[in-house]
Amino acid sequence: MNLHQFRFVQEAARRNLNLTEAAKALHTSQPGVSKAIIELEEELGVDIFARHGKRLKRITEPGQHVLQSIELIMREVGNLKRIGEQFSAQDSGTLSIATTHTQARYVLPPSVAKLREAYPKVNISLHQATPAEVARMVIDEVAEIGMATESLADYPELVTLPCYEWQHVLVVPPGHPLAHKERISLDDIAHESLITYHPSFTGRGRIDQAFATRRLQPRVVLEAIDSDVIKTYVRLGLGIGIVAEMAMREDTANDLVVRPMGHLFGQNVTRVAFKRGAYMRNFVYKFAELLSDRLSRDLVIRAMNGHVADYEL
Repeated sequence: MNLHQFRFVQEAARRNLNLTEAAKALHTSQPGVSKAIIELEEELGVDIFARHGKRLKRITEPGQHVLQSIELIMREVGNLKRIGEQFSAQDSGTLSIATTHTQARYVLPPSVAKLREAYPKVNISLHQATPAEVARMVIDEVAEIGMATESLADYPELVTLPCYEWQHVLVVPPGHPLAHKERISLDDIAHESLITYHPSFTGRGRIDQAFATRRLQPRVVLEAIDSDVIKTYVRLGLGIGIVAEMAMREDTANDLVVRPMGHLFGQNVTRVAFKRGAYMRNFVYKFAELLSDRLSRDLVIRAMNGHVADYEL
């Protein structure tokens, strides 16, 4: 048995048993993937996959155990590579970060700049994606660190830690009736034309839940993943916007009134994620520390060893 066989089995499982897609991902041929899997099954004496003709139909019970072992082996292979990189080049390499657009645009720039200052030989690879895709990139080791508000805590393969809290804000033109209202209620905005985030992004679930709890049906006329897009359409008069507060901190246009909405939609928690059991280089720990004063190297190490809960932060 060899690592190529392990990669082929692992990728076949990841690609929903589609060998053609697995072969594309691995830059090889579909017959080659199929042959390698069969050879591994013959060597192990068990069927990893149940088949219908030449098509894989499901993972067998022994196959589930084989896949678990392969995941461990491949994770440790990745760790060996990172250990080699760590000690052959202590302060160089590539830091891969998976995150959402909001984090990449409004939160990460200062931390990335400080990391580059501390480690000028480290390159940054930034992957922008949905929260679920962020989680998958960290699990699949496309990224070493993930950052998002949704989804990350739902994956047992990840170690996640709270990074910071934030609230939504309402943005309206200066002449809008809500611009100077003392305390805005859900009833005040339920019948307005709303411009806010796509349901999978930036705490949108809390907004929807607040309206649902009051049995109100908001009039969402436009959804986007980009806070700047939301603000653009508010400026055009299409409606009023609900955005993350960090999207307004450096907005120097001064042509929108910002009203906090934490009393309506609560506090959101952005989390950072690492793959459970992964070996991390020094500059990964440094980047975590730059993201939040909560995330010391010692804390992250203890979390990776299973000794830290949220209440300790």
